[in-house]
Amino acid sequence: MLVKEQPTSFSPLPKSFAALMEMYEINYIQLRLLCGDIRTLPETSVSRVADGIPVAANVIEHSRHTTTLMLTYLFHEYSGAKDNRPDMLIRVYHDSRQAEVISHRCRLTEEVVQHRGQELDTMLLCRWRMNRFLYKWTNYLRRQGHIFNPIS
Repeated sequence: MLVKEQPTSFSPLPKSFAALMEMYEINYIQLRLLCGDIRTLPETSVSRVADGIPVAANVIEHSRHTTTLMLTYLFHEYSGAKDNRPDMLIRVYHDSRQAEVISHRCRLTEEVVQHRGQELDTMLLCRWRMNRFLYKWTNYLRRQGHIFNPIS
């Protein structure tokens, strides 16, 4: 009997505000897998793996319902480079269990953007791209073995 393998995760398509909210939920799960309980994350955490670039998670702001953190590579430790990009400012909403990138560097134009023949809101698309990158990046970091705030 043949059994079709099911993917371990999926990639939502950039089609709606609801799909973006779903991406925020997926990013929250990914960050929890990477960082553990984000509410107890130290102010600065660095993850190092063999033959990999160190990654820092810096808590910028913490309140009862949200945590804002900066996630970045530490290229200066690995190669002496001065640039630490990508650096992503992320707000984690503990009550709704969502995480969104809040540092947007998208170029917004008056040009009509389409996906499968339908017009898209450029701000929606910008948020989609940034959060899609976070989704892919956290998957990649986890596959490399990075972890912050390990449970003792």
